[in-house]
Amino acid sequence: MIGSGNLATHLSLALHGAGMSPCQVYSPTLSHASLLASKLGCPFTDDIGEVMTDADAYIISIKDDAIHETARQLAKGRGGAVFIHTAGSVSIDVFNGVAEHAAVLYPMQSFTKGRTLCFKDIPCFIEATDDVSMHTVSQLAHAVCDKVVSIDSDKRKQLHLAAVFSCNLTNHCYHIAEKILQSEGLDFRILEPLIMETARKACSMSPHDAQTGPMVRNDVGVMQRQLDLITDPLAKEIYQLMAKSIYLDAQNEEK
Repeated sequence: MIGSGNLATHLSLALHGAGMSPCQVYSPTLSHASLLASKLGCPFTDDIGEVMTDADAYIISIKDDAIHETARQLAKGRGGAVFIHTAGSVSIDVFNGVAEHAAVLYPMQSFTKGRTLCFKDIPCFIEATDDVSMHTVSQLAHAVCDKVVSIDSDKRKQLHLAAVFSCNLTNHCYHIAEKILQSEGLDFRILEPLIMETARKACSMSPHDAQTGPMVRNDVGVMQRQLDLITDPLAKEIYQLMAKSIYLDAQNEEK
């Protein structure tokens, strides 16, 4: 396992639980490598030159912009191995000219260390450059996931973009709401029933049909009063842009 971050940790532990535990952990931060390796019962290193050379596969789960260079360094003397990255928005072409056998294993979920997840419930999206790589990545994916889908890099990039909107940007809106409530001494958890019902509706019907509130109605008075309450300029801009997008989307649907 090349990496010891959120996704690397969850994937390593899932593989470990499925009887396919990583045989070594590499991380540029020694303490992080040591912590993950202690849970897996395997060696670890912070020196890329000490990464073992006889592994069947190298799962690279690190920052997107470091994948190519890390793979280039690792590929020397490991020609028969399969190199696998786990990034949603990085093309499999990142391995071009670097690795003979290459694949992608993208588990679509939000990962945070310390959070318990059932990896079996997470959809995994795979891609490979050849039959050898597909066999390897398919084995790994099916060992930890019940839903494994083969898609190409272009579709995976769009999937990751949709995931960012539905998870990361939505979560940032939660944080803005949290700060608004905290300013009045209110607990963010008071929004839990609203958040859960919104999520349930989005999963049972079109999110477009589930949209409610003053922005759909273009209730200018309500929106202006809410804008007047917002003190953070960026939050105010987000509100205005979202209001415009929601209203125009509703209008276009009517046409």
